[in-house]
Amino acid sequence: MKIRIEVDTKTNETEVIIRCSEVNNKILKLESRLSQLITPKTQIIFYKNEQEYYISPSDILFFETNTNGVTAHTVNEIYDVKFKLYELEKILPDAFVRVSKSTIANSNKVYSILRNITSASRVEFLNTHKKIYVSRKYYKELRAKLLEKRNRYE
Repeated sequence: MKIRIEVDTKTNETEVIIRCSEVNNKILKLESRLSQLITPKTQIIFYKNEQEYYISPSDILFFETNTNGVTAHTVNEIYDVKFKLYELEKILPDAFVRVSKSTIANSNKVYSILRNITSASRVEFLNTHKKIYVSRKYYKELRAKLLEKRNRYE
């Protein structure tokens, strides 16, 4: 892969073009990351009782739906969020991945996965008792995200 920057003093707007022979996962990930850099960040406000909290998404273990809406879990707390899961998927950093119909997890906070071939696998987080379950449908995506993260640091 080559990276090239061309300067055109006549242009009014910066344009990024990805020229490739085929669209594959690497190209799609590159496009996604570029989009995240370009798109203005939406601030997520967290609520507990009547109070607003401004927490970094990196402190969140997972988001899940329940009967009252969407909640965000940190190591010690649970906050309400006024977004739907599909809206959060669009605005959360790349580390967050859907793990079930009702849950989005922060892959940077995953400590272990107890694999279960016939049903959902249990995901555990470091320094907390909180656990979630990744459905078979989303298991490969989570595992790929964890391996990608590991390969980045090697």
